[in-house]
Amino acid sequence: MRIGIPGALFYFVYYPMWKVFFEELETEVITSGKTTREMVDNGVREALADACVPVKLFFGHAMALKDKVDQLFIPRIVCMNSKTVYCPKFLGLPDMIRHGLPDMPPVIDVRIDTRDKRFAALRAFMATGHMLKKSTPAVLGAYAKSRVTQMKFYRLLRSGFQPAEAIDMVFNRIKAKPVITTGQMTFAVVGYPYIINDQYISVDVVNKLRRMGINVLTPDNISPLSVAMQHYDSGKRMFWTFSDKVLRATRYFADRKNIDGIIHLSAFGCGPDSIVDRFIHMDNSRRSVPFMSLTIDEHSGEAGIGTRLEAFVDMVKRKKRGE
Repeated sequence: MRIGIPGALFYFVYYPMWKVFFEELETEVITSGKTTREMVDNGVREALADACVPVKLFFGHAMALKDKVDQLFIPRIVCMNSKTVYCPKFLGLPDMIRHGLPDMPPVIDVRIDTRDKRFAALRAFMATGHMLKKSTPAVLGAYAKSRVTQMKFYRLLRSGFQPAEAIDMVFNRIKAKPVITTGQMTFAVVGYPYIINDQYISVDVVNKLRRMGINVLTPDNISPLSVAMQHYDSGKRMFWTFSDKVLRATRYFADRKNIDGIIHLSAFGCGPDSIVDRFIHMDNSRRSVPFMSLTIDEHSGEAGIGTRLEAFVDMVKRKKRGE
C-alpha cells in the first residue's frame, strides 16, 4: 500500500506525525516533493478560478501523485483547539480533489473536529488505521510513536528552525547549524505556514533574508502558550485558526525588543488574509517596529520581491543608525 501526502497546506504542520503513523502500519508514504512551475500551472488550470494560490497549489501537488500512489491522505481538519476553525476551502479539500480531478486515487477522508468529541484526533487516526485493515493495538502503537515524532518536530521549531529544516533533521538526521546568529538584525516573517515555507510560491523569502545577514523568526518558532497569551485590538477574536495565530504572533513579535522589523507575507485571493493584513497595519501603527506587507500569487517575480526586501533591509539599517 502506497499512501500519498501532497506537499502543501497542512504538510508543513503535521507531516512528521502522518509519515511515522503510516510507516509504523507498514505502509509506504510518498510525497509530491517541492513545488515546481508545472505543479503551479496544473493547479491554476484545474482549481476554481477564485481559489487562493495555496489551494491551487494543493491541486498541483495532488495531481503530481496521481499515478504514484494507491490512496491519497487528505484529512478534513475542522478544528484542533476547540475554539477556532480552519478555512472552508480546507474543509472541502477532500471533496474538491475527489470530484474536481479526473481519475484520481481514492481519498482517505477522516474528519477531525475537537468541538464535537473528546480525543477527536485519536479517533480520526483509529478510523484511518481501521480503513487500512490494521488491528487496534497496532494503530494505537503507531499513533503513540507518531506523537513522539511530532513533539520532536515542535522542539526543533522552537529552537529557531523552519518546518522544512526540522523535517530534514527528524528523518534524515541532519545536524544543522544554529540559524540565529548573535550580532545580526532579526526580522519576524509572519503569515500562514504553507505560504512562508513553500520556497517556490514564497520566492524563498526566508533564505533571501538570511543571505542578507538577517536572522528570521516565524510564528512556528513561538510556543503555543506564548501565542495564546497575546491579545490584539480587533474587537473580537478571529475565528479562522491560522488568521488568529498570525495576529497573536505579530503582537508577540511587536512587543519584543530584539525584533528589528516585521514582514507580513500574504496570498492574493485569500479573504481572511486581507483582513489580517489590515488588522496588523492598525495594530502596528501604534508601535515603532518597521513593517512591510508582501502579497504573493502564482505570478510573483523573484526579482521584484528581492528588490523590495533589499530596500526594506536598507531602510531598517538606516533607522537603527539614526539616519
